[in-house]
Amino acid sequence: MTTSPTDGRLLKGELRRQELIEATLQVVAREGVAGVSHRAVAREANQPATAAAYYFKSIDDLLTAALTVCMDQDAERMRRLAESADGSPEGLTALAELLANVMGGPGLLLAEYELYLLAARRPELRTSTGRWLEALAGYALRYTDDPVRVQTFTSVVDGLLLQGLLTDNPPTAAEFEAVLRHVLL
Repeated sequence: MTTSPTDGRLLKGELRRQELIEATLQVVAREGVAGVSHRAVAREANQPATAAAYYFKSIDDLLTAALTVCMDQDAERMRRLAESADGSPEGLTALAELLANVMGGPGLLLAEYELYLLAARRPELRTSTGRWLEALAGYALRYTDDPVRVQTFTSVVDGLLLQGLLTDNPPTAAEFEAVLRHVLL
């Protein structure tokens, strides 16, 4: 089966769009949300100066797309982890290791939290952040059906990650695991 030229153009356009979203995350990680412009993102993606404006009509569209991609990826990763969690203490080890790995390369995490906090000011962005929170809650439900403990867990995970960005010594996997055990077991 052959692909029509139109399909190839659509595929190329989607690839460019994804590259621009990744470039947006790099710009946010390096310069913050205030550093995002169509030109800066296009330059970061090694695309023509007009590319970002072609695919994203406004900076808000670009930031929304970047936040949505991050939150969807994080939520999916958490859902997969929840599927394998069996409610045992050992099941928390995989989550603790994931959290420690995320802290190991804080650039992307910092960009995600900048975009995440942007949703506090822009309710239209909360749909994607809600998916992340639902996935966290889904993980906690593998361990408890107590709604207060589920809420505590989601708050603790976000808090630990955010605090980890604010210190020179972010939590290790063992430290994450100790807190997770305390909250869920």
